[in-house]
Amino acid sequence: MNSLAEQSLACQRKAISLGALVPLQTEILRSASWDPFILRKLQGYTPKQLKEVGPKQNPFSPWDRNLELNKLDQHILLLNKYPVEPGHLLLITKDWKPQTGWLSECDWQALREVWQKQGGLWFFNSAPEAGASQPHRHLQLLPRAMGEVICPEAEKFEANAVANKSAWPWQVGLKATPNNELPSLDFLIRTYAELAENYGVGNPKRDKIPLLPYNLLISNKWFVLIPRSKEGHKGFSLNALGYAGFLLATAESNLAWLHQNGPAKLLAEAAIPNH
Repeated sequence: MNSLAEQSLACQRKAISLGALVPLQTEILRSASWDPFILRKLQGYTPKQLKEVGPKQNPFSPWDRNLELNKLDQHILLLNKYPVEPGHLLLITKDWKPQTGWLSECDWQALREVWQKQGGLWFFNSAPEAGASQPHRHLQLLPRAMGEVICPEAEKFEANAVANKSAWPWQVGLKATPNNELPSLDFLIRTYAELAENYGVGNPKRDKIPLLPYNLLISNKWFVLIPRSKEGHKGFSLNALGYAGFLLATAESNLAWLHQNGPAKLLAEAAIPNH
């Protein structure tokens, strides 16, 4: 186990004991209707901070020092306060930057700095319509050990990225990473701009802000951008992890509809159709 993983586990134990970290209790529901997707159902109550409407206090200004793992030049690495999976990390900007703005070279540098110490699935939700829960800029990482399956859709992303095609009924921009390893800063910046331009999100050098909400999913094998049309459907809130194959159901989610229609129909309703 690397030092960041060890540090994360120690910080988690301490933060849980202090009540600073509150793992969400879920049950995995299995059905051929959504296999190989992983569907978790939230058990018990939803923390009020996750369901409040209207203006909220920014939880990252100041951030909770009990959740802090590392300070970078312009970013902070934190544990997610309400994780579904253990070790869920947030990479936030020290100073206010909007989630709805373009990711900067500094953001990509910070991502690579963390990635060199901990592999896994990076994801980004650009706006509330893409599943972002906070307006303060934050990228997210689900840690994975070497050889561990990164997400249910990983093989499909890889096959389509290598073949340079898209097998989904919604728009998915994707590109294979060189040599299946940690991508260079140049690759991340260039691919981000290229996919944003090609899929209607805009041009970081020309457009002040992105023209569409979108999700990013990034592994050592692929870089994926998905333009979004709305935040959810049939009581399911959908962020980038939904498109990676992870669904979270609450009391408001229509499970009967999902049984009948499946996850592809659900995800298509919240994305841009692939004409």
